[in-house]
Amino acid sequence: MSVTIKDIAKEANVSYSTVSKALNNSPLVKEITKQKILRVAKEMGYEPNLAAKQLVRKKTEVIGLLWPTIERIVLATLVTNISKAFETTPYSMILSVDGVETAMDTFKKFQVDGMIVFAESSQMITQDTIPFVAYGVSGKSKVNYPIIDANHEKSMEIAVQYLYELGHRNIAYVGLTDTDDALQNEKVEGYQKAMKQLNLLTQTFNTDGLNWFDGYRTVADVLTSKKRPTAIIGGSYDISGGVLRALQEKNIQIPEEISLVSYDNIPQMETMEIPMTCIGVPVDELAEEIVNAIIERIELDEGGEAVKKLTPSLTERQSAGPVPQYE
Repeated sequence: MSVTIKDIAKEANVSYSTVSKALNNSPLVKEITKQKILRVAKEMGYEPNLAAKQLVRKKTEVIGLLWPTIERIVLATLVTNISKAFETTPYSMILSVDGVETAMDTFKKFQVDGMIVFAESSQMITQDTIPFVAYGVSGKSKVNYPIIDANHEKSMEIAVQYLYELGHRNIAYVGLTDTDDALQNEKVEGYQKAMKQLNLLTQTFNTDGLNWFDGYRTVADVLTSKKRPTAIIGGSYDISGGVLRALQEKNIQIPEEISLVSYDNIPQMETMEIPMTCIGVPVDELAEEIVNAIIERIELDEGGEAVKKLTPSLTERQSAGPVPQYE
């Protein structure tokens, strides 16, 4: 008589579902428990029937990633890290940068078990289709699906406080401020809130976009403002790269004359012309959280709101320093 998962569960003194997750290499099972179950299964001579398993579970172990673009370096980096995170699980990933309807048709053809979507796309997806997890901002409206929130407001609080402790009082924010994009708006709101708490006057400069050139051309407005800032917080990797180049062309020394801190905690910050001090949830950690969330959504088959706000961290490099002495 063949050994079943229930036999293994009884011998290992764990639940049936725990054995199932362990045999599927789920990250939801502690490593010590997983190794115990695998050892018991081997000792009992367990041989999984993969075809039968998929038929019974009605799962393909494929997850769809619906993303707005991979043209921006940050989003492409996050996609790459999500793909890497799946390598340690039984699941595979397919990527679509098409519109929601086209992407949904593709995912249905592949019979994906679940989806990862960007926050803006989640509003166009009905809950009776495929379970999904969104990456975006929580708390703006009531939802009934999991959200992984990188906590942009907290990032701005940390960045402002860091510059404040370096002696800066005239801290500007350069980013996309006139937009419906909740991610960008939360950065602006976080910056303004942090400045208010320290009784500092805010200076926000709208880039009208998220590209390198948008940051580059906005520097002209920054330098002609009534009170030139001693520190700038850039709204993204691309924007900060443009700001950095424009300041260098004006022969402004960084960080001796103006300090720079950028949102987006990605490895590319290290290789900028001046290694950039940055704030945000490290991209590899963010990817792991997103992947774990969708797997949990699928395997536990649970609905309901489940917001997870992550903790951002600041990485110090050469682009930020103490306030200029003349201040």
